[in-house]
Amino acid sequence: MSVNKRGRQSFILPQLPVICHWASVAGKKESEGPLAHTFDITSQDTYFGQKTWEQAEKHLQQMALEKLAEKAGMKQADFDLVLSGDLLNQCIGSSFSLRNTNIPHLGLYGACSTMAESLLAASMVVGGGFADKVVAMTSSHFASSERQYRFPLGYGGQRTPTAQWTVTGSGAALVCSSGTGPRIECCTIGTVTDLGITDANNMGAAMAPAAFQTIQAHMRDLNRTPDDFDLIVTGDLGQLGKDLLLELGKREGLPLGGKLTDCGTLVFDQIAQDVHSGGSGCGCSAITLCGYLLGQLNSGKLKRILFCGTGALLSPTSTQQGLPIPGVCHAVSIITGRD
Repeated sequence: MSVNKRGRQSFILPQLPVICHWASVAGKKESEGPLAHTFDITSQDTYFGQKTWEQAEKHLQQMALEKLAEKAGMKQADFDLVLSGDLLNQCIGSSFSLRNTNIPHLGLYGACSTMAESLLAASMVVGGGFADKVVAMTSSHFASSERQYRFPLGYGGQRTPTAQWTVTGSGAALVCSSGTGPRIECCTIGTVTDLGITDANNMGAAMAPAAFQTIQAHMRDLNRTPDDFDLIVTGDLGQLGKDLLLELGKREGLPLGGKLTDCGTLVFDQIAQDVHSGGSGCGCSAITLCGYLLGQLNSGKLKRILFCGTGALLSPTSTQQGLPIPGVCHAVSIITGRD
């Protein structure tokens, strides 16, 4: 009997898992943005001392995991489980970063929704009593993503106004059965939504319907309204996708104005840094959550947020075949650990 399930897509956590510690690693462009002061590690070297972009992304996750263990006062061997994924083919950033660590690992793929997906899955594992210390982690790198999904940087292709800038960064959060810190109270698992968007340079439009579907489901399943939250934070819709989500909410009688923000519009200064529609990539929501947002919750400046990771489930093959871009969004409700 599913005693913790609510409605079609949501579940509650009677024993609230605690996000005890978190760590973030960010690249050069991200360190020049408005959230730079919230990141644990920044680097001016986009290769992070490695030989390739892909190896740099692997190293991003290694650095985030090492920093997380340091902040927790633990050894990496003390972690019960790591849940992680990335945008590289076969998620090599995640699997290569954990080679020979002897840490149990489950690989995930939710595209840019992976931070929310890993956090949601970690809350189920810890809340269900299967582990006490679970790491939720992901990463992305601008150059590796450009090479895989669009064009090599040396090609010098023009970016359309709807395009977004993939964040170079990694975020890791330690979800525990006890301790102090922000707590996960409930989650909503998203459904794959496809409204026929085929433009790979307009992922905000592809993901906005999925974000709305999940937010709507969360409110319906748990009998909530946007006023129950200080912020509803989407993963990386960018400015265009955020505007579309606001319009969808208005049309469907679920106004989100005044509550909605987006990691893709927070992580960069869109005017000064010329990122067009904003940030994207797994690292976008990861470093925003594991830097700015959890810090705000931990200080009590925010009481409750709905963290909604959004992902565009495309591949180079599907794009080349002219297929539309399905989207997905997973939501995690996080409350402050302060009374």
